[in-house]
Amino acid sequence: MSEPTTICFHPSPLGLLRLEESEAGVTALEFAGDGEATEPKGKYLPELCRQLDEYFAGARRAFDVPLDPAGTDFQKKVWNALLEIPYGETRSYGDIAARVGRPGAARAVGGANGANRICIVIPCHRVIAADGGLGGYSSGLERKRALLALERGEMK
Repeated sequence: MSEPTTICFHPSPLGLLRLEESEAGVTALEFAGDGEATEPKGKYLPELCRQLDEYFAGARRAFDVPLDPAGTDFQKKVWNALLEIPYGETRSYGDIAARVGRPGAARAVGGANGANRICIVIPCHRVIAADGGLGGYSSGLERKRALLALERGEMK
C-alpha cells in the first residue's frame, strides 16, 4: 500500500463515509461518524463516490475501482476471497478459511475481516457465523444488517 494522497467524506444512507486513495488505488472506505461531506477529488475517489451512490440505489452489484489495501499476506488472501462472494449472498468464516487454504482458521478470518479498511467494496459484511448469525462487524451490526438487507432488495 502506498501513502494516502487524497481523502474525502461522502454521504450514504448508513452514515458519512471516509474515503482515502493513494496513487495506486483506494486505501480506505470506512464509516466516519461525525463530519461533513466534501467534494471528491483525486484519481479514484470521484468514481468511487459515483459507484457507491449506484450501490445504495440498488443499481450496482460490484465495484471496479483499483484497490490498494494495506495488510498481511493472509489478510490480503482473505480480502480477495471476500471479493468473490456474489452480491446478495453470504459465506461463513469457516467457508472463507477453507477458501484461502486454512481450514480451521475461522477466527483468523474474523480478525482479517475486522482489519479490512475498505468496507462495502471488499464486502466483509457478507461473512456470517456458521450458525447463520451475523457474527461481528467493525462498523456495527445495524449497518451489517442494513447492507445485507439492501443486497436482498429489502432496503430502498
